[in-house]
Amino acid sequence: MAKALRVLAWTMGIACVAIGLEHVLAGNLALPGEEHADATIDSWGRFMGAIFAGYGAAWLWAVRQAPVPARAVRWLAGVFLLGGIGRLLSLAATGWPGAFQAMLAALELGLPPVYFWLADADERRFTA
Repeated sequence: MAKALRVLAWTMGIACVAIGLEHVLAGNLALPGEEHADATIDSWGRFMGAIFAGYGAAWLWAVRQAPVPARAVRWLAGVFLLGGIGRLLSLAATGWPGAFQAMLAALELGLPPVYFWLADADERRFTA
């Protein structure tokens, strides 16, 4: 289980850094269907991209610790879950997003329970 935690954490960190940097560099082009959005959306998207890249860097920091700190995994998974809850609020307020955003919501709601379950796997390995 410790190996699964490490693989998932590395994958999450790398993916979030890459996605975040894509948004910083590409602006509105990184938002499906929003290529022609105004400067406010472009500014917001680039800022949020930087924040998301930092979130990914926090995953990479956590996974490089020995053992991977369960508390950090739980906090990071909780933030991801909060993003999924935000998407549910958006669904309730404005309706269904595009298929890609719906798939992201499924990941944001489905992965955190896995991380919560695996959170202390590496710490247990070190104390066994």
